[in-house]
Amino acid sequence: MDLDELDEFDDDIVTLLSADGQEVDFVEIAGIAHEGKFYAILQPVELLDGMDDDEALVFEVTRGANGEDSFNIVLDDEIIDIVFAKYDELLEEQA
Repeated sequence: MDLDELDEFDDDIVTLLSADGQEVDFVEIAGIAHEGKFYAILQPVELLDGMDDDEALVFEVTRGANGEDSFNIVLDDEIIDIVFAKYDELLEEQA
């Protein structure tokens, strides 16, 4: 993603801490509600090791006691598939 593209998505940038304490910037692709939970599809601004250009990650978003959102990566393939299927449905509806 070049700087012009990044400026276009500036409001949709989410910065998370990795397991080793490094800040990682993500572009929020979509927010999906499923069974009373909210999920965010995030794509890293800079490609992460082992990821392709067109890949994104699914995070469950919860509201903490302090009012801040908490992003927890989803590892359950069934939930990931459901979230991406709902995202695909939204894209088809907009086409």
